[in-house]
Amino acid sequence: MSAPDSDTATTAEATSGAVLTPVGGTGDPALPDADAASADAVIEPVDLDVVDEDEEGGEGLLVREGDVAGDYLERLLDILDVDGDIDLDVEGDRASVAVVGGELKTLIGPDGATLEALQELTRLAVAQATGVRSRLMLDIGGFRAKRRADLTALASAAAERVGQSRQPERLAPMNPFERKVVHDVIAGAAGVHSESEGEEPNRRVVVLPER
Repeated sequence: MSAPDSDTATTAEATSGAVLTPVGGTGDPALPDADAASADAVIEPVDLDVVDEDEEGGEGLLVREGDVAGDYLERLLDILDVDGDIDLDVEGDRASVAVVGGELKTLIGPDGATLEALQELTRLAVAQATGVRSRLMLDIGGFRAKRRADLTALASAAAERVGQSRQPERLAPMNPFERKVVHDVIAGAAGVHSESEGEEPNRRVVVLPER
């Protein structure tokens, strides 16, 4: 998923079944400190003199990341004896790899936990091959695509509630992918903004009215 994204964009409730709750009780709500340098989108290059992104070319490096990731995942599917096709793409400033077809639920896991772990392993494999830390996004069986659609709807609803009530709402904990989707949605909504608070794995988004 270019320049570092700040967690001070805007967001909404993204976890299935989670209830959005006001930040505070009576009186002025306690608001989180501004999240000036969020880890949701900031990735620093690995300090290795193997490959320089500027030298190889941004898009060229992303294409190479996709190729390395595709090879790695194909070998993994063979080892696990799982049928699936690999789709490679470049979306914005990151490589995108999707595993489609076949019975892939075991590779997704509860709430996408296995998918998150596989994404990190794939990123490590790519970084080992390129010498640059990867921001590659992995999707399996359309899980992230569906999650993105659900998060977009939830974020839009939260933005509307906060815009009308003028009361902040603290959202359920989300992973970096989910927070980024929510922040992007809220950033495009009028009269509200969002910040992140807390530490992983309980880091969450707070939707606030504009002052």
